[in-house]
Amino acid sequence: MNKNLYVVLMAGGVGVRFWPFSRNEKPKQYLDVLGLGRTLIQSTYDRFLPLCPKENIFVVTSEEHRLITSQQLPDISIDQILAEPMRRNTAPCIAYASYKISQKNPNAIVVVTPSDHIILNEADFQETIKKSVDHAKGQDKLITLGIKPTRPETGYGYIQYLEGKNHLKKVKTFTEKPELALAKKFLESGEFVWNAGIFIWGVQAILKSIAKHLPEMAEIFEEASPSFNTEKEKVAIQEAYAQCKSISIDYGIMEKADNVFVWLGNFNWSDLGSWASLHDNSKRDENNNAIDANVMVYDTRNSVIKGPKDKLIVVQGLNGYLVGAFDNVVIVCEKDKEELFRRFVNDLKAKSNGTDYL
Repeated sequence: MNKNLYVVLMAGGVGVRFWPFSRNEKPKQYLDVLGLGRTLIQSTYDRFLPLCPKENIFVVTSEEHRLITSQQLPDISIDQILAEPMRRNTAPCIAYASYKISQKNPNAIVVVTPSDHIILNEADFQETIKKSVDHAKGQDKLITLGIKPTRPETGYGYIQYLEGKNHLKKVKTFTEKPELALAKKFLESGEFVWNAGIFIWGVQAILKSIAKHLPEMAEIFEEASPSFNTEKEKVAIQEAYAQCKSISIDYGIMEKADNVFVWLGNFNWSDLGSWASLHDNSKRDENNNAIDANVMVYDTRNSVIKGPKDKLIVVQGLNGYLVGAFDNVVIVCEKDKEELFRRFVNDLKAKSNGTDYL
């Protein structure tokens, strides 16, 4: 176990593409999506316990989800839950955690990871983290994890890398969610991997990069950081976030820095970003249906059917659909059309009572 290793679980998302299962009060990361007995954030937390002390695991989430985070991860202290007063994307989230961790341990190596991904062969993942941490000890590299693509996926980001002698490759380009034709070319070239959105770096390396590429943000957090780990932290963070622009760590730093590397991972990974990806990662019947409900199914295939056990769902004649009953919402739609779920949510926001269903 590495006492200099710290882990930051990013848990600030709202899971729009998983509506209506994912709601404002309990987004995707706080749900047991696959019926494994642990929620996604709990599974992510469990994954890192063999690697570092539990005191070194931090969660960055919204103020409104501080309580549910504490309930689902009772072994971490309130000080380890960093509550954002407003959503500002991943760069401020990572800056906040980095400045706080650097005060505790200036030699820290930090893993930053989403809290809602699925990683099945965890031993391989943990070995990948250990090796990446070894390369990050010099406090001079920004490392991201890449996954060998198995299909021309248009919902993932891609990393192009330069050839090297081992699994650690110098990054050449980043591409976010390409069109299908371009994704196919990426696979054919053999020079691209999926961007898992998991980062490993020395805390000094990321602070230097923030200062270089996001100097205004660095100034904001340097001003706020003397209040960290004191009773003044909450007010300081409210003032800091009010001044921060909303920007991702990928766009703000990773696409600009010249010390970015990708470690080619072999573990089985999914960002579980849509109903289609849930279907792919679930147990399926002989007609390729993923079913987690009390159902009667006729002439239906390639579908997701999900609902409470105290209601009977009867489905007939569907191919490639989501059929779901979640609290006060029943939904029937094509599961592969990710863009529709954002539209559904936006349309509900425009209705007078729409927030009742969000």
